[in-house]
Amino acid sequence: MILMESSTAQEHGNEMSDDQIDQDQQELFLSQLTKTKGWLGSSGLSFYQGFWCPSKIVPNIISFQNHFKSHDQDIILASKPKSGTTWLKALLFSIVNRANTSLSNTPLLRSNPHELVPFFEFTLYANNNKIPDLSTIPFPRLFSTHIPYDSLPKSIKESKCRILYICRNPLDTIVSHWHFANQADHLNHISKWTLEEFVDVYCKGEEVFGPFWDHILGYWKQSLEHPQKMMFFKYEDLKKDTKTQVRKLAEFVGYPFSVEEESLGIVDEILKLCSLKNLKDLDVNKHGKFMPYFENKSYFRKGEVGDWVNHVSPTMADQVEKLIHEKLSSSGLTL
Repeated sequence: MILMESSTAQEHGNEMSDDQIDQDQQELFLSQLTKTKGWLGSSGLSFYQGFWCPSKIVPNIISFQNHFKSHDQDIILASKPKSGTTWLKALLFSIVNRANTSLSNTPLLRSNPHELVPFFEFTLYANNNKIPDLSTIPFPRLFSTHIPYDSLPKSIKESKCRILYICRNPLDTIVSHWHFANQADHLNHISKWTLEEFVDVYCKGEEVFGPFWDHILGYWKQSLEHPQKMMFFKYEDLKKDTKTQVRKLAEFVGYPFSVEEESLGIVDEILKLCSLKNLKDLDVNKHGKFMPYFENKSYFRKGEVGDWVNHVSPTMADQVEKLIHEKLSSSGLTL
């Protein structure tokens, strides 16, 4: 159900499904959401259900919330942007589909990982509010989202589907996001953001799908309360010991590696296939685009841990680190 955040909402008892809202009402509702500047352009960000969302995709999210029916076999990858999402999608797809296709002929050689593990809000529910037919997708269905946990559809929370969440040190996330944002095609006619501006909006919590601390903590708490349903990954752990983390991932989603597969080196083959260097060098990821504004190659940069030290000033780093300590200190989570 849509949580209305305006006078229109109050008139309808605070909740209304999008079936009940005609186009004029929906436009009125969207126009009354609190707005802030966003690097995506003139539409900016809207404050919806406690988080900042690109204004253009709020209708997509509403449709997703009201119509998606989760299945127990679904696997959903959640994250904040630029947290290792592309890499984890490639690993997840390869693990789940290794029995159906050889690694030498995997769809990853022909499709960007984001096409194989599609976003709810940017892809599946982005067709002018038309409800997508997901019945033809074979199980297990692989999906992804940047939406905070609290705003996921009720059917996801109540089903036995598995959720993977990956987070990354906010300083590396900020730098990666800044580089990514300034590669957008449409920014040729828009002033590009400085790193200082990116740090500022992150610290205010006014970044895409932020505040980042609420996003991370929402999934972290669920991973503690429901470990059989949600697995929480740190990008840094995945980089440090990829093989161990991939084994854990495979077991969690119900596709553990057999002794025979281990002896045949299947795990190592998947790690090689899905390495950032290999993905970056694939022709499909050097050319074309699967979403407006962004070329496929923009999803592959360095992927290094601690690269923020080459970009962020000591003053900016101190500002972010103090905020992280303030927001996460009582959670038991360290980044």
